[in-house]
Amino acid sequence: MVGVRPEIRQLQPSLIRWRRYFHRFPELGFQEKQTSAFIQDHLREWGIPYTVLLNTGVVATIPGAAAGRVLAIRADMDALPIQELNLVEYRSQIDGLMHACGHDGHTAIALGTAYYLWQHRQALRGTVKVIFQPAEEGPGGAKPMIEAGALENPKVDGILGLHIWNNLPLGTIGLKYGALMAAVDIFHCTITGKGGHGAIPQQTIDAVVVGAQVVNALQTIVSRNIDPLQSAVVTIGKFQAGAAPNVIAQEAHLSGTVRYFDPSVGDLIQSRIHQILQGICASHGATYTLDYQKCYPPVINHPEMTELVRSVVADTIALDIVPNCATLAAEDMSFFLQAVPGCFFFLGSANPARGLHYPHHHPRFDFDETVLGAGVEIFVRCAERFLAYDSTN
Repeated sequence: MVGVRPEIRQLQPSLIRWRRYFHRFPELGFQEKQTSAFIQDHLREWGIPYTVLLNTGVVATIPGAAAGRVLAIRADMDALPIQELNLVEYRSQIDGLMHACGHDGHTAIALGTAYYLWQHRQALRGTVKVIFQPAEEGPGGAKPMIEAGALENPKVDGILGLHIWNNLPLGTIGLKYGALMAAVDIFHCTITGKGGHGAIPQQTIDAVVVGAQVVNALQTIVSRNIDPLQSAVVTIGKFQAGAAPNVIAQEAHLSGTVRYFDPSVGDLIQSRIHQILQGICASHGATYTLDYQKCYPPVINHPEMTELVRSVVADTIALDIVPNCATLAAEDMSFFLQAVPGCFFFLGSANPARGLHYPHHHPRFDFDETVLGAGVEIFVRCAERFLAYDSTN
C-alpha cells in the first residue's frame, strides 16, 4: 500500500503470521490466556517492558529518548461464540469459537506497532503505551482495565484505536468528529401469564400473545416517540416461550438491545419500554419483570485527536478518507475516550474480488490482510506526530 514505509512493509509477513495464529486459536472475553501468553512471549523476547492486568490484559510501555507526552494505542483481543465456515488453512481450531470481528487483526497491528516503535524508541519524544484489552465483545474489558490502572504510570494524555471494517473497502479510512459509534443497553424481560390447555384458552393468559404484542409495540418507540432527526434502534433478539404445541405458555422471555447516540434518547426509550410492558401486560392480566442494563456509552471522538488521524492519513498514506462515517454498533473503546482525549476510526478491509466482504459477526467473516501494514503505519505516524508536539509552545 502506497505510503507504508519499507520497514513496515518488511514486517507484513510477521503481521500476517501473528494474525493467523490468533485466528486459529480464538478465545472469549477474559479467557484470552493463549493470546495473552503469545503477546507476552514476544514482548519479552524484544525486551519491551509490560504489565499484566485482569489476568489476560497486557500493557506494553515504550519510553522514548526524551521526556514528553504519553500516547496510548488500544487493541481488543477476544473472539465470538460463532462456528467458522471458512475453509482457509488458518481457520479456527476451536469448535464454536471464531474471530468474526477482526480483533485478531487489531492485536497483530498493535503488536507490530509495539515492535516498530521499540526498535525506533530513540527517536521518540515521549512514551507510547500499547494496551491489549480483553473482553470487548462482552462483558466489557475497557472499564476494568482503566480501573486497574491501564492509563496510569505514566499517565496517558491521548489514546487511539482502530477497527478493521468490512463495511468499507480496502484503501479507505472512516473518520468522524464526535459520535462515531452508539451507546448500547441490554434488557431482559419475563412476561408471566397463566398456562393451560390449548383447547381451553378462556382459562389462560397466553404469554405468547402478550409477548407478541409487546414486540410489535416496542417497534413504535423509534418511529413515533423519537425525533426523526435522531438515531436509535430497538431490537428484540430473543423470544422464547412454550414447550409443546398444545400447551398455552405461562411465561415468555424477551431480550433485546437499545442503541442511540444521545443519552437523553436512551433515557426516553428505557422509560417507554417500561410503559409499554406495564400497559400491555395490565390489559391482559399478565405481569412482567424487566432487567435493564446500560452497557457501553457512545464512542465520542475528540476533535484534536481526530484531526491528528485525518492529517496523518491525508499527508502521508494513500487512503481515501470517508468523512462522517458512523454506525449504531457499540464499542467499549468509549470508556477510554471518556477518560482521555482520543480517536477511534475504521480501517476499510473488504475486498469483494477475493470474497473478503462478509459482514462482521458472520461465520464467513474474513478481511484483506493488506490492511495490517496500513494500520501499523497509521499508528506509528500518529505517535511520531503526537509526541513531536511541544506543549510549551
